[in-house]
Amino acid sequence: MPAQIVGGIGGAVLANAMFAEPLVRLPSHDRSAGHLWLGEVVATTGLVLLVFGLGRTAQQRLAPVLVASYIGAAYWFTSSTSFANPAVTIARAFSDTFAGIAPGSVSPFIAARLIGAGVGVALVLALFGRSTTTPATAPAATGEPELAAARR
Repeated sequence: MPAQIVGGIGGAVLANAMFAEPLVRLPSHDRSAGHLWLGEVVATTGLVLLVFGLGRTAQQRLAPVLVASYIGAAYWFTSSTSFANPAVTIARAFSDTFAGIAPGSVSPFIAARLIGAGVGVALVLALFGRSTTTPATAPAATGEPELAAARR
């Protein structure tokens, strides 16, 4: 997580430089509103459900395209524009552009994301139950059915 935060801040500084903006200018865009936080809860809940659902249905190979598609869609279907993860939220506090977020607005977004993660995990458990295997030992991940068939 520290590497993501440092990378995000570095990316914000670089973007500011590319658009001839001051390298760091704390934004004044107050984004403190319940509907924005609800958008983050919804976006995070869906993302957690998607990632764990893919794992529980042995469809991990689809994760790169589906996660990227979900994040892109969440930008449009949430009032918050789905900041995606805490590192992105923190990084957006370093740019006073349309995407910026006032430093005082960062903590509630991170809290909303934690709530969304909890709701997402609860839905995963309700829909898929507790997993008895880990991805490393799941038959689909190790190719065990193919090995068993080859031994016959």
